[in-house]
Amino acid sequence: MSLIDIPLVRLTRPDPSFPGLFLLHLDNGTENRITLELISSIMKALDHVDQCLDSLSEQDSAKGGALITTATGKFYSNGLAIDDAMEIGDAFYQPFMNMLSRILTYRVPTVAAINGHAFAGGCMLALAHDYRVMRADRGWIAMNEVDIGIPLIPGMAAIVKSKVKSQSHLRECLLAAHRFKASDAVAAGFVDKAVEESQLINTATQYAKALAPKTRGLSPVFHLIKAEMYRDTVSMLLAGGTSPGGYIAKL
Repeated sequence: MSLIDIPLVRLTRPDPSFPGLFLLHLDNGTENRITLELISSIMKALDHVDQCLDSLSEQDSAKGGALITTATGKFYSNGLAIDDAMEIGDAFYQPFMNMLSRILTYRVPTVAAINGHAFAGGCMLALAHDYRVMRADRGWIAMNEVDIGIPLIPGMAAIVKSKVKSQSHLRECLLAAHRFKASDAVAAGFVDKAVEESQLINTATQYAKALAPKTRGLSPVFHLIKAEMYRDTVSMLLAGGTSPGGYIAKL
């Protein structure tokens, strides 16, 4: 049963002995397309996690906290609702980038348990997490904007560049729209582990619990360290720029 009654997501505490651990399940149809409604629901779920963390007893807060996201079926997320994004423009893209920024700097460790394909905006969502565990036997993670004829706006490019560190892999990711299977993404360094489907949530939980004690007492330190780690990326995400290559005219 979900901790909060909001559409398109389910928020649970998967381990009663660890009340600071939360599992956020995305549930927006077969493809888990990222719509404005899903963005709003994710942000509300994060608000609720914040409230729960703030209300933990001293004993429970000493254990720290963590957040896992996942979905069910073929897709973790098949990306943005493109027609809506193209029609609405900034009013769509900025809430999406605000959400990415919040997850990127979230106050407790975050783990994406990637159950299936993570394309385009779904890839960005996964990359915003601290760790990524991916199903080994099915699913690709990819940035396919070049294939669908949509340029990357500055904040979107920034979040990919912040996590895909190898220039050769970044080139394959963005210019060739390479579909990385789990083992290839691990080898490229932007997925941490590939596991069988049956072990996906258990492995994500292991990552979450291993790092959760770093947030013992739930002070703002973890959040602030991540904010400085990703200062340039967050600045790009929150700047509001939605003109791809807008600087080129100045060259």
